[in-house]
Amino acid sequence: MQTIGVEGSLTNVQEALRQKGYNVVALKGEDDAKGCDCCVVTGLDSNIMGIANTVTAGSVIEANGLSADEVCQAVETRLR
Repeated sequence: MQTIGVEGSLTNVQEALRQKGYNVVALKGEDDAKGCDCCVVTGLDSNIMGIANTVTAGSVIEANGLSADEVCQAVETRLR
C-alpha cells in the first residue's frame, strides 16, 4: 500500500484518498513526509525564506485550487 502525506487542513483530500485505498498520513511537521510516496500540500506556505530542505523523494502536489477528485487524479498519475 502506498503512503500519501496530506497537509492537515485538507481533510476532504485525506478522506478521498483513503476511500481509494491509500494509506494517508497527516503532515504536521517536516519529518512526517519521510517515507511518503507522494505528498499533498496547500501551497499556502510557499518557501518565503528561500530555504529548501529535501525530506522526501516522492512527488509533491500543490492542491491550491484543485478539488479532492482532481488531487486524487494527480496522485494516481504521479504514482504510475
